[in-house]
Amino acid sequence: MWRKRRESIPDQERVIKDPDRARERTMHRAVKLLAAKPRSVGELRERLLEKNWTNAEIVDTVIVKLEEYKYLDDRQFASDLAVSKLRQKPQGKRKLQQSLSQKKLSKENVEDAIRTAFEKMPETDLIDKAIEKRIRSKGKPETREDTKKFFDHLLRQGFDLDLIRSRLSTLSKKDLFGDLIAE
Repeated sequence: MWRKRRESIPDQERVIKDPDRARERTMHRAVKLLAAKPRSVGELRERLLEKNWTNAEIVDTVIVKLEEYKYLDDRQFASDLAVSKLRQKPQGKRKLQQSLSQKKLSKENVEDAIRTAFEKMPETDLIDKAIEKRIRSKGKPETREDTKKFFDHLLRQGFDLDLIRSRLSTLSKKDLFGDLIAE
């Protein structure tokens, strides 16, 4: 059963009786959260501040310590996440940017991660994979309506409008010329 996350408690309402114990508990919780899955600094800070036995000052010292140990690195996290998302499912820049921006990363880190991810895996290759996958599951678009649905699907995947147009036009040309050559 999923537990509802607590809202962050304002620092004025937090009473820390034993700062050393609170720092130790916060560090332990941070390590457990990072062991479960990689997180950005912003995500980790938010999760740590859910507990009323810590405060922003303690959380900041724990985060600095984790950065020193190289357990936290937003730039690396963003880069790894971008490449991972592209490997899982072919998608365009818009969709990738949207999913990375939800991870509480700086705009610069998101842009750098997207740029490096698309250098490793060009968007043209990704759209080709997405087209192949769609054709395998739904077949080639036969009618104008099917083509529109295909087009809309690729738009929802975050691919650029011009890129979709050029790829779909080359696909339809291949179909036309392929049929002529086969006869």
